[in-house]
Amino acid sequence: MILRRHMTAALLVAAALVRPAAAPPSPTLLVLNKVENTLAFVDPASGQVTGKVPTGEGPHEVVADGSRAYVGNYGAQTPGSTLSVIDLASRKELRRVDLGPLRRPHGMVMAEGMVYFTAETNRVVARYDPDADRVDWVMGTGQTGTHMIAAHGGGATLFTTNIGSDTVSVLTRGAGPLAWAVGTIAVGKGPEALDISPNGTELWVAHSRDGGVSVVDVASRTVAHTFDLRTKRSNRLKFTPNGALVLISDLDAGDLVVVDARARTDVKRIPLGRSPEGILVEPGGARAYVAVTGDNAVAVVNLETLQVVGRIETGAGPDGMAWVSR
Repeated sequence: MILRRHMTAALLVAAALVRPAAAPPSPTLLVLNKVENTLAFVDPASGQVTGKVPTGEGPHEVVADGSRAYVGNYGAQTPGSTLSVIDLASRKELRRVDLGPLRRPHGMVMAEGMVYFTAETNRVVARYDPDADRVDWVMGTGQTGTHMIAAHGGGATLFTTNIGSDTVSVLTRGAGPLAWAVGTIAVGKGPEALDISPNGTELWVAHSRDGGVSVVDVASRTVAHTFDLRTKRSNRLKFTPNGALVLISDLDAGDLVVVDARARTDVKRIPLGRSPEGILVEPGGARAYVAVTGDNAVAVVNLETLQVVGRIETGAGPDGMAWVSR
């Protein structure tokens, strides 16, 4: 009897050792802390940080596919040249992808299972294939400060902002895998933040150096409208899922600017603190999360009342974010 109890206990221990790692709670907010070089896991319901994973130096942007997160390690004093691939279930960095000569990986987007990212120093857009674990495509923009990126049509068209050239690059996939065309659209001074409207018809670009916003018609790839929002230094821009509002972080003013997308005018400026940067709108559209980098916190904004309803201390220098639903 005693031997049987010992054997049962041993079997239970063995089973515990081989049990698969628990998946992160659903949903999960992922927040990059670019000063302390970590990816934080946040439970949106409680606002609690449930874990952290080390990344490369100066992580700025992150995307996720439900099982893994992909982080662009932008670097700090030394330009970064790696991507971190993080398993969401075990909360471990699986590998750090060496990008070779590509420097300052920044804007990231997923399309058709591929990770597209900018390499700011090289003035290019590149593609990482997670299954093959390699960069399989690179396309130059010929522009200065290629920074953020957005995908349209399942990745058939990519838009990037070029801060130093005052342009948006348009990369269009052709009939063959290598048949890509590159064009440019002139916009305002210092274009950085961008997002595509939920109906896919408009690309909004915020200018970090003249306080304006360009509205690009996606079909014709021309600037249909430009208006002055009087921002001091716009940093990120996001549509709400219903397309009614556009949220813009004003880094130097410390505000979240809420814009009526149809009227194309601001309806409210919400003070957040020092250096608000990354923005994420949860899929249901009830709340927005804004990384207040200078305060080492993420502000939670109720999008019905347009009030700050919470703050989450995620670590030093929060910026890029992603949402994981399982």
